[in-house]
Amino acid sequence: MGNVGDNIKTGNASWSFGGQVAEAFDYHVLKSVPLYNEGHGIIVKMSDFFLEEGSVCYDLGCSTGQLTCRIANHNKNKKVRFIAVDREDGMIEQARSKCKGLKSIDVLKSDLMDLELEKADFIISYYTMQFIRPKNRQIMIRRIYEALNWGGAFLLFEKVRGPDARFQDFMTAVYTDYKMEQGYLAEEIVEKSRSLKGILEPFSTQGNIDLLKRAGFIDIMTILKFACFEGFLAIK
Repeated sequence: MGNVGDNIKTGNASWSFGGQVAEAFDYHVLKSVPLYNEGHGIIVKMSDFFLEEGSVCYDLGCSTGQLTCRIANHNKNKKVRFIAVDREDGMIEQARSKCKGLKSIDVLKSDLMDLELEKADFIISYYTMQFIRPKNRQIMIRRIYEALNWGGAFLLFEKVRGPDARFQDFMTAVYTDYKMEQGYLAEEIVEKSRSLKGILEPFSTQGNIDLLKRAGFIDIMTILKFACFEGFLAIK
């Protein structure tokens, strides 16, 4: 077992969001993902354009429920139902604890591939789709498209690969520098990369756009970008 930082230990190709990761997640992800809070902020602001009385909003792969709570508080003057979904017991426990004072939020334990989506106006996948097996990813995004009401929005945030080897080298170097600036040791960065082999499978920017288009989305734009991290807004 190797140390990936923040008192999280894991092995080769065995990263999981279960166990001890749930307790350290908010701190760890804030250091690991550039513009993490800023991404939350822009999603909250985008919700103004799509959530209205009677709307349903999904947070798919909600982790500790931090984003769900933030959107629910922002929209507390509207009668909106928020559904936060995760498959890990530890994350569900954290999310239920954080969201317990907000009656508008339902926290559900489910694998996304087993989830039956209700009709919704706002669906969020915040660094979640990249952990769904590539063979299932198109299926999931098509289900999201079909669940959205006309004019509804899908917010897809993902780690992305470069369009070719040269650009990928640039992005890897920039991200490695970023993590070292956050205080991670070189060996922790290597151990984290080793733990994610076969678990985290990012696509390129174009690869994600192609997924969205094949599902039926036409209106797509990037709303946040930092090197190999990107947020897309897709409107049905």
